[in-house]
Parts: sequence; C-alpha cells; structure tokens
Amino acid sequence: MKPSTLPTRDRIVSAAAKLFYSEGIRAVSVDAVAEKAGVTKRTLYYHFASKDDLIAAYLDGRDQPNLVLFKRWFSETEGDVADKVRGVFYALAKSARHPRWRGCGFLRTSGELANMPGHPAMKIAAAHKKRVEDWLGSVFETAVLEPQARLLARQTILLLDGSFAVVLLHRDPSYMETAGEAAHSLIRNSVAVGPQLPLA
Repeated sequence: MKPSTLPTRDRIVSAAAKLFYSEGIRAVSVDAVAEKAGVTKRTLYYHFASKDDLIAAYLDGRDQPNLVLFKRWFSETEGDVADKVRGVFYALAKSARHPRWRGCGFLRTSGELANMPGHPAMKIAAAHKKRVEDWLGSVFETAVLEPQARLLARQTILLLDGSFAVVLLHRDPSYMETAGEAAHSLIRNSVAVGPQLPLA
C-alpha cells in the first residue's frame, strides 16, 4: 500500500519510523514528522497525545515484523538448530551492509531513553527483546531440557544484541558473523552434552 493511501494514523507512524530510525528520536521534531507524513501538527496531535506516544507507536509497529523476519531467516536456513540460529546472524550481517542500516531500533531508542526507565517505549523495547528470547527458548527446547534451553536463549540474546552494538560502532558487519559462529559453537556444545537432568 502506498503511503498516500494509508490511513492517517498509519501514515504518521510510517513517517515517524523512517525519521526516528535514520536520525534518532531526540533529533527528530514533531514538526518534521508531520511534514513527512503530509499532515498538520494539529492532525498529528489528534492521533497522538504526545511525542512520547508516537515513539511508543513506532517501536510497537516494529515488534512483530522483526520477530517474523527472525523466524523466516531461521526457517529458510538449512541444517540443525545451531545452523539455523547462525543463519539469523548472517542474515542480519547482510542487512547491516546496507548503507541505510542504523542498527537495532529498539536498542538505539532505549539508549536515548536510558534516563527514563518508565517511558512506554522502554517497556515496549523490553517486551520485544523478551519475546525474541522466549522464541529462542522454545526453539532450543527441541534439543535440550527447558532450564538449559532458557539459559541458551539468554546467552544467544547477549551475542545478538552485543553484535548489534559492536557493528554499529565499527561499521563492520563481520562482527555479527563472528557472533553467529560463537552462537553456533555454543548451541552445538550444549546439544552435544545433552539434556542436563536436575540433581536428586
């Protein structure tokens, strides 16, 4: 659907998403979003009570599409669970080579709002990261027992988000591929050890 045919609220969120992701939430004014969306500032405030609400809507709109993309990359990669998770990292590295790539919108927004832990966008970002972790946990449960699967998911998330930060800093997507290889080894080793039974 072309931006001009989107409902007004969706058009505003779409414009905000483009600007916030490329320039950062603090650098972009409400006036700039309204201009890009082709609406008046009054119309924007009719749909969003504040810029904070608009920031939250921007991240909320990225939640499911991002998770769906991770799942698609996982399913499209051949091999076992370790291979498939590595495939997600490699697909991200490919995305990071695009000139308009600006890292993880959730992490960047959280960094800009670090002094506002109660901000609605912070809660949305945290919930998104937890959903990705929970999805990984469910994937790993096919190979190891649940407590170990949860730990493996947490370790993978640390590699994933750490690679987002380092690639953004150095502008070198190969760090993401290195993180993918580390995740691959970690998962393979965990599966090779086998399910860890609880102590009696």
